[in-house]
Amino acid sequence: MPDFKLTSLQRTKARVIAAAASPLIGALGRSLTWTAEGEEHYDAVIAGGQQPILAIWHGRILLSTYHFRNRNIVVITSQNFDGEWIAGIIRRFGFGTARGSTSRGGARALVQMRRDLAAGRPVGFTVDGPRGPARVAQPGAAFLAGATGQPILPIHIEVDRCWTAKSWDRTCVPKPFSRAAVIIGEPIRVFSTTKEAVEDGRTKVERALESLETRARRVLCCRGA
Repeated sequence: MPDFKLTSLQRTKARVIAAAASPLIGALGRSLTWTAEGEEHYDAVIAGGQQPILAIWHGRILLSTYHFRNRNIVVITSQNFDGEWIAGIIRRFGFGTARGSTSRGGARALVQMRRDLAAGRPVGFTVDGPRGPARVAQPGAAFLAGATGQPILPIHIEVDRCWTAKSWDRTCVPKPFSRAAVIIGEPIRVFSTTKEAVEDGRTKVERALESLETRARRVLCCRGA
């Protein structure tokens, strides 16, 4: 059971937000024209008897929630009011949740994710979350990969038209009927949980995401020509 507490009013508000936002996200996602590259990396990890640790930037949560729906992926959501309504939304899209963050409950969330991986469920990280800095990968995904032997799959999603929120993560909200490009990179392996190995894995994830963003923009440019 979670050790964080919300008032009954907060829980009610969280349920209302989730119920209202989920169909809007679904409708928006269905309006987009999707192009995906690198799905073979995801499929190869599963076919090899492993589970991927997905790594994306925090600002691409909305897009990834729709694209990776109904894959039984477990993701971390914070132990607060915002985390409660976010958890309510993503559960409606077929995700599981591990409650925690770098500031509270993170160690327990990682333990749960380790169990989920062992039970055959993929997991996902917003690697620069929950508070940033933006586009700077935190070590959680690399540590989990080193502890479990499961590979990290870096992923970037870009759209040709979007609103950008004035938030630390510059959340991308796609405009209806935009074109979206999903690029999944090659697996990244971390072979231990030593400080050096985790830092090396963290750096590789960060560089891979930067490269995938460039690739996604190129795909959109070519498809739009």
